Amino acid sequence: MYNADALAGVPLKPANAADLAPDFPWPPPFRAAMFLSFDVDAESAWTGDDADTAKLLISMSYGGYEARIGTRKLLELLADLELKATFFIPGWTVEAHPMMCEAIAKDGHEIGHHGYHHLMPHPDNSLLVEEVERGLEALQRVLGVRPKGYRAPSGEFTAELLALLQECNFLYTSSFRDDVRPYRHRLADGRAGTIELPVSAGFDDWSLGLQTRTSSRQIMSTRDVLPMWMDELDEVRDWGAMLTTVLHPQCSGRPNRFRLLRTFLQQAMAYKDVWITTGEAIADRFREHERLTGA
Repeated sequence: MYNADALAGVPLKPANAADLAPDFPWPPPFRAAMFLSFDVDAESAWTGDDADTAKLLISMSYGGYEARIGTRKLLELLADLELKATFFIPGWTVEAHPMMCEAIAKDGHEIGHHGYHHLMPHPDNSLLVEEVERGLEALQRVLGVRPKGYRAPSGEFTAELLALLQECNFLYTSSFRDDVRPYRHRLADGRAGTIELPVSAGFDDWSLGLQTRTSSRQIMSTRDVLPMWMDELDEVRDWGAMLTTVLHPQCSGRPNRFRLLRTFLQQAMAYKDVWITTGEAIADRFREHERLTGA
Protein backbone atom coordinates (compact mmCIF):
# COMPACT_ATOMS: atom_id res chain seq x y z
CA MET A 1 0.00 0.00 0.00
CA TYR A 2 1.17 3.53 -0.74
CA ASN A 3 1.78 5.77 2.25
CA ALA A 4 0.95 9.39 1.41
CA ASP A 5 2.64 10.74 4.53
CA ALA A 6 5.84 8.87 3.78
CA LEU A 7 5.84 10.02 0.16
CA ALA A 8 5.32 13.62 1.28
CA GLY A 9 8.50 13.30 3.31
CA VAL A 10 10.69 12.40 0.32
CA PRO A 11 13.06 15.39 -0.18
CA LEU A 12 12.52 17.24 -3.44
CA LYS A 13 16.21 17.36 -4.26
CA PRO A 14 18.92 15.02 -5.57
CA ALA A 15 19.89 12.28 -3.12
CA ASN A 16 23.57 13.07 -3.78
CA ALA A 17 24.62 16.68 -3.21
CA ALA A 18 28.09 16.23 -4.73
CA ASP A 19 29.23 18.39 -7.64
CA LEU A 20 29.50 16.70 -11.02
CA ALA A 21 32.61 14.61 -11.54
CA PRO A 22 35.36 16.70 -13.15
CA ASP A 23 37.26 15.70 -16.25
CA PHE A 24 40.91 15.27 -15.41
CA PRO A 25 43.76 13.49 -17.15
CA TRP A 26 44.84 9.99 -16.24
CA PRO A 27 48.61 9.54 -16.00
CA PRO A 28 50.25 9.05 -19.41
CA PRO A 29 49.99 6.87 -21.44
CA PHE A 30 46.57 5.93 -20.06
CA ARG A 31 43.25 7.26 -21.30
CA ALA A 32 41.01 5.28 -18.92
CA ALA A 33 41.28 3.55 -15.56
CA MET A 34 40.22 0.29 -13.94
CA PHE A 35 39.89 0.20 -10.18
CA LEU A 36 40.57 -3.48 -9.58
CA SER A 37 38.98 -4.39 -6.27
CA PHE A 38 37.82 -7.43 -4.29
CA ASP A 39 35.50 -7.80 -1.29
CA VAL A 40 36.87 -10.47 1.05
CA ASP A 41 33.68 -11.15 2.99
CA ALA A 42 34.26 -14.85 3.76
CA GLU A 43 31.50 -16.21 6.03
CA SER A 44 30.43 -12.71 7.12
CA ALA A 45 28.64 -12.36 3.77
CA TRP A 46 26.17 -14.95 5.05
CA THR A 47 25.88 -13.92 8.72
CA GLY A 48 25.55 -10.17 8.10
CA ASP A 49 21.88 -10.59 7.17
CA ASP A 50 21.12 -13.28 9.73
CA ALA A 51 23.53 -14.25 12.52
CA ASP A 52 21.81 -17.65 12.90
CA THR A 53 23.25 -18.65 9.51
CA ALA A 54 26.46 -19.39 11.44
CA LYS A 55 24.79 -22.66 12.49
CA LEU A 56 24.24 -23.75 8.86
CA LEU A 57 27.56 -25.23 7.86
CA ILE A 58 26.88 -25.71 4.14
CA SER A 59 25.77 -22.09 3.77
CA MET A 60 28.85 -21.00 5.67
CA SER A 61 31.06 -23.13 3.44
CA TYR A 62 30.40 -20.82 0.49
CA GLY A 63 32.23 -18.11 2.42
CA GLY A 64 34.84 -20.50 3.76
CA TYR A 65 35.95 -21.18 0.18
CA GLU A 66 37.79 -17.86 0.23
CA ALA A 67 40.27 -18.88 2.90
CA ARG A 68 40.64 -22.48 1.73
CA ILE A 69 41.52 -21.71 -1.89
CA GLY A 70 39.76 -18.75 -3.56
CA THR A 71 41.90 -15.89 -2.26
CA ARG A 72 45.13 -17.83 -2.78
CA LYS A 73 44.31 -18.48 -6.44
CA LEU A 74 43.47 -14.83 -7.04
CA LEU A 75 46.72 -13.73 -5.42
CA GLU A 76 48.59 -16.11 -7.71
CA LEU A 77 46.81 -14.62 -10.72
CA LEU A 78 47.61 -11.05 -9.71
CA ALA A 79 51.25 -11.99 -9.15
CA ASP A 80 51.45 -13.67 -12.55
CA LEU A 81 49.97 -10.58 -14.23
CA GLU A 82 52.02 -8.19 -12.05
CA LEU A 83 48.90 -6.30 -10.98
CA LYS A 84 48.06 -4.66 -7.66
CA ALA A 85 44.49 -4.51 -6.39
CA THR A 86 42.48 -3.30 -3.41
CA PHE A 87 40.97 -5.86 -1.05
CA PHE A 88 38.12 -4.59 1.12
CA ILE A 89 38.04 -6.75 4.25
CA PRO A 90 35.52 -6.82 7.14
CA GLY A 91 37.02 -6.84 10.62
CA TRP A 92 35.40 -10.21 11.33
CA THR A 93 37.17 -11.73 8.33
CA VAL A 94 40.59 -10.45 9.33
CA GLU A 95 40.17 -11.90 12.83
CA ALA A 96 38.70 -15.23 11.69
CA HIS A 97 41.16 -15.74 8.81
CA PRO A 98 44.35 -13.85 9.74
CA MET A 99 46.69 -15.95 7.57
CA MET A 100 44.60 -15.32 4.45
CA CYS A 101 44.53 -11.58 5.10
CA GLU A 102 48.22 -11.45 5.97
CA ALA A 103 48.96 -13.08 2.60
CA ILE A 104 47.04 -10.29 0.83
CA ALA A 105 49.01 -7.60 2.66
CA LYS A 106 52.31 -9.44 2.17
CA ASP A 107 51.79 -9.38 -1.60
CA GLY A 108 51.62 -5.58 -1.49
CA HIS A 109 47.93 -5.10 -2.19
CA GLU A 110 45.95 -2.26 -0.68
CA ILE A 111 43.72 -3.16 2.27
CA GLY A 112 40.37 -1.37 2.50
CA HIS A 113 37.68 -1.20 5.20
CA HIS A 114 34.45 -3.20 4.73
CA GLY A 115 32.71 -2.94 8.09
CA TYR A 116 33.13 -5.46 10.88
CA HIS A 117 30.22 -7.94 10.70
CA HIS A 118 29.37 -6.98 7.10
CA LEU A 119 26.16 -5.29 8.28
CA MET A 120 24.31 -3.21 5.71
CA PRO A 121 24.45 0.50 6.62
CA HIS A 122 20.93 1.73 7.35
CA PRO A 123 19.50 4.75 9.23
CA ASP A 124 18.08 2.32 11.81
CA ASN A 125 21.36 0.48 12.30
CA SER A 126 22.40 1.28 15.87
CA LEU A 127 25.74 -0.50 15.28
CA LEU A 128 26.86 1.85 12.49
CA VAL A 129 29.60 3.58 14.51
CA GLU A 130 30.72 0.32 16.10
CA GLU A 131 30.98 -1.33 12.67
CA VAL A 132 33.39 1.37 11.49
CA GLU A 133 35.43 1.67 14.68
CA ARG A 134 35.67 -2.06 15.37
CA GLY A 135 36.64 -2.76 11.77
CA LEU A 136 39.39 -0.14 11.93
CA GLU A 137 40.72 -1.61 15.18
CA ALA A 138 40.82 -5.16 13.78
CA LEU A 139 42.66 -4.16 10.60
CA GLN A 140 45.18 -2.16 12.62
CA ARG A 141 45.76 -4.88 15.22
CA VAL A 142 46.02 -7.89 12.90
CA LEU A 143 47.57 -6.35 9.78
CA GLY A 144 49.08 -3.13 11.08
CA VAL A 145 47.06 -1.21 8.49
CA ARG A 146 45.11 2.05 8.76
CA PRO A 147 42.96 1.82 5.61
CA LYS A 148 42.40 4.83 3.39
CA GLY A 149 39.42 3.40 1.51
CA TYR A 150 35.99 2.16 2.55
CA ARG A 151 33.35 0.11 0.76
CA ALA A 152 29.91 -0.28 2.30
CA PRO A 153 28.82 -3.86 3.05
CA SER A 154 25.87 -4.99 0.91
CA GLY A 155 26.19 -1.82 -1.18
CA GLU A 156 24.15 0.67 0.85
CA PHE A 157 24.96 4.04 2.42
CA THR A 158 23.55 6.76 4.69
CA ALA A 159 24.28 10.44 5.27
CA GLU A 160 25.38 9.59 8.82
CA LEU A 161 27.95 7.12 7.50
CA LEU A 162 29.27 9.65 5.01
CA ALA A 163 29.93 12.13 7.81
CA LEU A 164 31.44 9.45 10.06
CA LEU A 165 33.94 8.36 7.41
CA GLN A 166 35.03 11.96 6.89
CA GLU A 167 35.56 12.33 10.64
CA CYS A 168 37.66 9.15 10.59
CA ASN A 169 39.87 10.70 7.88
CA PHE A 170 39.18 8.19 5.12
CA LEU A 171 40.59 9.33 1.79
CA TYR A 172 37.97 7.68 -0.38
CA THR A 173 34.84 5.54 -0.50
CA SER A 174 33.72 3.17 -3.25
CA SER A 175 30.04 2.31 -2.98
CA PHE A 176 27.87 4.63 -5.08
CA ARG A 177 26.58 3.71 -8.55
CA ASP A 178 25.96 7.17 -9.95
CA ASP A 179 28.97 8.03 -12.12
CA VAL A 180 31.85 6.70 -14.22
CA ARG A 181 34.54 9.06 -12.89
CA PRO A 182 35.74 9.96 -9.39
CA TYR A 183 34.14 12.89 -7.60
CA ARG A 184 34.17 14.57 -4.18
CA HIS A 185 31.25 13.95 -1.82
CA ARG A 186 29.38 16.85 -0.22
CA LEU A 187 28.16 16.39 3.36
CA ALA A 188 24.73 17.49 4.54
CA ASP A 189 26.23 20.58 6.20
CA GLY A 190 28.00 21.63 2.99
CA ARG A 191 31.49 20.47 3.91
CA ALA A 192 33.58 18.43 1.51
CA GLY A 193 33.49 14.69 2.14
CA THR A 194 35.51 11.75 0.92
CA ILE A 195 36.45 11.12 -2.70
CA GLU A 196 34.04 8.64 -4.29
CA LEU A 197 35.26 5.97 -6.71
CA PRO A 198 31.90 4.80 -8.10
CA VAL A 199 31.19 1.13 -8.64
CA SER A 200 30.44 -0.31 -12.09
CA ALA A 201 27.25 -2.28 -11.45
CA GLY A 202 27.89 -4.80 -14.23
CA PHE A 203 31.21 -5.83 -12.67
CA ASP A 204 29.80 -7.30 -9.46
CA ASP A 205 30.53 -11.00 -9.87
CA TRP A 206 28.09 -11.93 -7.09
CA SER A 207 25.09 -11.13 -9.26
CA LEU A 208 26.57 -12.85 -12.32
CA GLY A 209 28.29 -15.96 -11.12
CA LEU A 210 27.34 -17.28 -7.68
CA GLN A 211 24.55 -19.81 -7.22
CA THR A 212 23.77 -21.29 -3.81
CA ARG A 213 21.58 -24.21 -2.83
CA THR A 214 18.77 -21.78 -1.98
CA SER A 215 19.16 -19.50 -4.99
CA SER A 216 17.12 -19.78 -8.15
CA ARG A 217 19.49 -17.45 -10.01
CA GLN A 218 21.31 -19.02 -12.92
CA ILE A 219 25.05 -18.58 -13.35
CA MET A 220 25.88 -16.60 -16.49
CA SER A 221 28.40 -18.31 -18.74
CA THR A 222 31.78 -16.91 -19.73
CA ARG A 223 30.58 -16.47 -23.32
CA ASP A 224 27.79 -14.23 -21.98
CA VAL A 225 29.80 -12.22 -19.44
CA LEU A 226 33.12 -11.68 -21.24
CA PRO A 227 31.64 -9.83 -24.26
CA MET A 228 29.54 -7.71 -21.90
CA TRP A 229 32.60 -6.78 -19.85
CA MET A 230 34.71 -6.05 -22.93
CA ASP A 231 31.95 -3.90 -24.47
CA GLU A 232 31.78 -1.81 -21.31
CA LEU A 233 35.55 -1.51 -21.09
CA ASP A 234 35.73 -0.34 -24.71
CA GLU A 235 33.12 2.33 -24.06
CA VAL A 236 34.87 3.39 -20.85
CA ARG A 237 38.04 3.84 -22.88
CA ASP A 238 36.16 5.98 -25.42
CA TRP A 239 34.74 8.12 -22.61
CA GLY A 240 38.08 8.45 -20.82
CA ALA A 241 36.30 7.13 -17.74
CA MET A 242 36.82 4.58 -14.96
CA LEU A 243 35.64 1.02 -14.44
CA THR A 244 35.38 -0.36 -10.90
CA THR A 245 35.11 -4.07 -10.14
CA VAL A 246 33.42 -5.64 -7.13
CA LEU A 247 34.82 -9.17 -7.13
CA HIS A 248 34.58 -11.80 -4.39
CA PRO A 249 37.06 -14.66 -3.86
CA GLN A 250 34.14 -17.00 -3.04
CA CYS A 251 32.89 -16.33 -6.56
CA SER A 252 35.76 -15.29 -8.85
CA GLY A 253 38.09 -17.67 -7.04
CA ARG A 254 36.14 -20.65 -8.41
CA PRO A 255 37.50 -22.35 -11.56
CA ASN A 256 34.97 -21.14 -14.15
CA ARG A 257 34.86 -17.57 -12.88
CA PHE A 258 38.62 -17.54 -12.37
CA ARG A 259 39.15 -18.31 -16.04
CA LEU A 260 36.72 -15.53 -16.98
CA LEU A 261 38.57 -12.99 -14.82
CA ARG A 262 41.99 -14.07 -16.09
CA THR A 263 40.89 -13.73 -19.72
CA PHE A 264 39.28 -10.35 -19.09
CA LEU A 265 42.34 -8.93 -17.33
CA GLN A 266 44.69 -10.23 -20.03
CA GLN A 267 42.59 -8.60 -22.74
CA ALA A 268 42.35 -5.35 -20.78
CA MET A 269 46.11 -5.27 -20.26
CA ALA A 270 46.69 -5.83 -23.99
CA TYR A 271 45.15 -2.41 -24.71
CA LYS A 272 48.10 -0.68 -22.98
CA ASP A 273 45.98 2.44 -22.38
CA VAL A 274 43.97 1.28 -19.34
CA TRP A 275 45.44 2.11 -15.93
CA ILE A 276 44.67 -0.99 -13.82
CA THR A 277 45.42 -0.02 -10.26
CA THR A 278 44.30 0.41 -6.65
CA GLY A 279 41.73 2.75 -5.17
CA GLU A 280 44.40 4.65 -3.26
CA ALA A 281 46.34 5.37 -6.47
CA ILE A 282 43.24 6.70 -8.25
CA ALA A 283 42.14 8.77 -5.24
CA ASP A 284 45.63 10.26 -4.93
CA ARG A 285 45.50 11.21 -8.63
CA PHE A 286 42.14 12.91 -8.08
CA ARG A 287 43.40 14.75 -4.99
CA GLU A 288 46.45 15.99 -6.92
CA HIS A 289 44.13 17.29 -9.65
CA GLU A 290 42.18 19.20 -7.01
CA ARG A 291 45.41 20.68 -5.64
CA LEU A 292 46.65 21.80 -9.05
CA THR A 293 43.33 23.30 -10.15
CA GLY A 294 42.29 24.75 -6.80
CA ALA A 295 39.02 22.79 -6.92
